[in-house]
Amino acid sequence: MKEIKFTKMHGIGNDYIYIDCFKQQVDDPSYLAKIMSPRRTSVGSDGVILICPSDKADAKMRMFNLDGSEGKMCGNGIRCVGKYIYDTGIAHKPTVTVETLSGIKTLSISEKNGKADTITVDMGEPVLKSSLIPIVWSKETVINEPILIDKTEYKITAVSMGNPHAVVFCDSVKELELEKIGPKFEFNPIFPEQVNTEFIRVIDGNNLEMRVWERGSGETFACGTGACAAAVAAVLNGYCKKNEEITVHLKCGCLMIKYADDSHIYMRGAAEKVYDGVYYYEP
Repeated sequence: MKEIKFTKMHGIGNDYIYIDCFKQQVDDPSYLAKIMSPRRTSVGSDGVILICPSDKADAKMRMFNLDGSEGKMCGNGIRCVGKYIYDTGIAHKPTVTVETLSGIKTLSISEKNGKADTITVDMGEPVLKSSLIPIVWSKETVINEPILIDKTEYKITAVSMGNPHAVVFCDSVKELELEKIGPKFEFNPIFPEQVNTEFIRVIDGNNLEMRVWERGSGETFACGTGACAAAVAAVLNGYCKKNEEITVHLKCGCLMIKYADDSHIYMRGAAEKVYDGVYYYEP
């Protein structure tokens, strides 16, 4: 029997199990994600995130979906990593850096009573070139282009925020049967690395309502990179303006996204610690 110490955290409902690899070693994080993530029979989460030492930044983040697959980036997850390294003293300073598979991200920490409260992440520039997202498409970019999914036409805008996204604008998102249509997008052969799909209702020029189907996890309460992709798509399609803060409304809260004049995406939102625990398992 082995044990692993962990911290449960969430960013507006997008919850992960965080493991401090400054203090302990994890031999098989993919296996841990699969056995710790089930909600009715285990700890329950959208996956596992390792917080590791880095020779390039204050910390390194590795994230694993509940199916065990490793993701390149998680917007809500990186805010929680920022809070963890700030609150525990790994990097207790106003600006911290986190290494990810999508590059090094810079986080600005707003603190309250000595703890990280609101965190702004420079998510870098969105990738719009089809081959780099990647999506198999005849055009250089995919903006409001029709795609046939299960005999229904949807118009998608494709964006990468370090991971691939397909953004679909809808009149309503509440009635969508995501458990049926989500996998049809995720495993469509035009997405060679699968895809995260955001379904968006435009409330007004500064507010979007979003539901998301994440590759490897299914529907989640929130997706930080998805909110960023949605804001980019809203600007590209003329629903919102560049360099204005866009509030993305999700199931458990809001994220504030700005597609700035420097072409970087800035994401602002909360990160919450839920509890610390110890998990015992057979390797």
